[in-house]
Amino acid sequence: MGFETIFATIAMVVIIGFTSYFVITGALFSIDTLSDSLKAASKIDNERLKTEIEIVHVSLSGVEQNKPNINVIVNNTGHTSIREFEHMDVIVYYCSPGGPGGTPQIQWIPYTTENPPGNNEWTVTSISPDFINPGIFNPDESMTLWIKVAPPIWNLSERNWLQITTPNGVSDSKYFST
Repeated sequence: MGFETIFATIAMVVIIGFTSYFVITGALFSIDTLSDSLKAASKIDNERLKTEIEIVHVSLSGVEQNKPNINVIVNNTGHTSIREFEHMDVIVYYCSPGGPGGTPQIQWIPYTTENPPGNNEWTVTSISPDFINPGIFNPDESMTLWIKVAPPIWNLSERNWLQITTPNGVSDSKYFST
């Protein structure tokens, strides 16, 4: 056994040692990153489980034949406060004037802080009782929304539907008529 054999053996042991070190370090980093991702996903799932809303009342207002204003009362029946109204989704399906049965409309309505809202916008008109954390939709509170749609809702439309979705994906929907 010559010097070349000993040198080759030592070189292979060093190469295997460094390779093992890099593989184990990479695996530990990957496991740590995966663990953090699972914790974040678990937190989001926990928030979703605690969030619940209920649309309790929908009414229309406006001129006699065309109703551009939808007034909605929503209760926070869950255990999570809702702060980010701009991240909520409001979707309305209705029939506008035109044609024998009206013209079907499906609108995604964005949030605005303006009161009154512009066409195809919604805003929060009140939260009650709003003693704790004013302006935040807390559990056991009711929130009144003002949704303004264009074109307006036809007064003979009986096929109207509304869905409200919270920022974390929990939603409620309700049928309403004129």
